[in-house]
Amino acid sequence: MSSAQCKTPALRWLAGGLLAGAAMLAGCGGDGVSVNDTVPSSGDGWQWVLPAYFPVPKVPETNPMSQAKVDLGRHLFYDRRLSGNGQQSCASCHQQDKAFTDGLGRAIGSTGMVHPRGAQGLANVVYNATLTWANPSLVTLEKQMEVPLFGDDPVEMGVNDHNRAEVLERLRAEPAYAPKFAAAFPGVATPLDWGQVIQAIASFQRSLLSGNSRYDQYLQGKAPLSAPETRGMQLFFGEKAECFHCHGSFNLNDQIVHASSRVVETPFHNTGLYNLGGTGAFPEPNRGVFELTALVKDMGFFRAPSLRNVEVTAPYMHDGSIATLEDVLDFYAAGGRRISTGPYAGDGRQNPHKSELVSLIDLNAQDKSDLVAFLKTLTDHEFLSDSRHSDPWPRP
Repeated sequence: MSSAQCKTPALRWLAGGLLAGAAMLAGCGGDGVSVNDTVPSSGDGWQWVLPAYFPVPKVPETNPMSQAKVDLGRHLFYDRRLSGNGQQSCASCHQQDKAFTDGLGRAIGSTGMVHPRGAQGLANVVYNATLTWANPSLVTLEKQMEVPLFGDDPVEMGVNDHNRAEVLERLRAEPAYAPKFAAAFPGVATPLDWGQVIQAIASFQRSLLSGNSRYDQYLQGKAPLSAPETRGMQLFFGEKAECFHCHGSFNLNDQIVHASSRVVETPFHNTGLYNLGGTGAFPEPNRGVFELTALVKDMGFFRAPSLRNVEVTAPYMHDGSIATLEDVLDFYAAGGRRISTGPYAGDGRQNPHKSELVSLIDLNAQDKSDLVAFLKTLTDHEFLSDSRHSDPWPRP
């Protein structure tokens, strides 16, 4: 079922009741299972534990899930020795208590280089059809992992041709790794190499499932929503606020892939965040999909992130230029952003490339307050502190 087809059922959750809503969620997501049911994976010793409306994740045949691989990936994810200068781990920019974001508007690499964009959250990343803010071609976690590891513009982990061997030797010198790599990759002649490092981290990332927010508990009949939260939900999934157009899936985004996917849609959007000098331009080097295609129609097009755990992932937008959820709602209600002075001056509301989904919305103060109340029900507090996802290394 396409994302467009999923939008109509989303509206009917409110009229059809909880059980009908869960069933329709499963229909939009793919093959559902019962609440918190276990679904065996093709990998050794791994099972998915999913809410009813979460489809079975898609996993590459070349990198099946296993508990040993996830455990190894967790250790690597938190290991600063994996960076070129030994100063930064994956977790430096993806912190568990912030839903695996970092609280910064723009990420900072191991050498101190400030990135043009913010670190994206990793909750339910296994379901993302594309994996960065604005690159339609990065569609697997294994391929995407090469960017932070080996990229030089900007530098993230800072591994390069000069230090690759040195970084691997650091890992080989750690006594805990030899048995973990052997268990994760049995029968591999040289299990501790870059290919296995990347596969293990990708497996750990796929295990980062978030589906126990109070909103999820409401869908499962386990918890109520307050009157403001209910009004916010009705606005969110209704034609007044229209949030569901880009955030209507079970993962509250609009790029979804799973084991039963037949057609995978990968929309990107220009939300009217900028309009430099009235030309439609976005600031370099942050011009969205245009940076890859050089097509004017792609100017300012970015992926809509999942809103799960959005309460703890501020600041917002690809460059962190909007500070609070309240400010985000003001921005969308205005149909874009007008910047009156400075190098970024321009009226984003008039950006010629802006998505037709972004237009003036009549939201009063109560509406905005209710929407924020609903968005805060999307926080999965268990996920933010789950020991299975936490730092396994002893720290001073």
